[in-house]
Amino acid sequence: MWAWMLHRITGIGVLLFLIVHIVDISLLGFGPTVYNEGIALFGTTVVRIVSLALIGALLYHAFNGIRIMLVDFVPMAVRYQRILFWTVMILTIVCFLPMAYFVIAPIFGVNAGNTASGV
Repeated sequence: MWAWMLHRITGIGVLLFLIVHIVDISLLGFGPTVYNEGIALFGTTVVRIVSLALIGALLYHAFNGIRIMLVDFVPMAVRYQRILFWTVMILTIVCFLPMAYFVIAPIFGVNAGNTASGV
């Protein structure tokens, strides 16, 4: 039940991100100044934290989608649903942590490489 619910919630989060992405790309039609001001918002602390939540949602949604395909197409996988769910959670966390560093580090003034905010 938790896997199903989290999959639906993360799917809605990914959909909302796609809508925001379409809007921010459409800012190009209003000229480079408007576009640059809109993109500058992605370097703010609040948007970085929201982006971090999006990264977690994308990772969980992707790994859980693979789990769902295994359960649907590999009959023996049904017996291992609990193990597969915890595997999804562990993979999500392990892949999330390095990405979190690059998203959060600029908030604290750490130069984590080539970032959108130009830090």
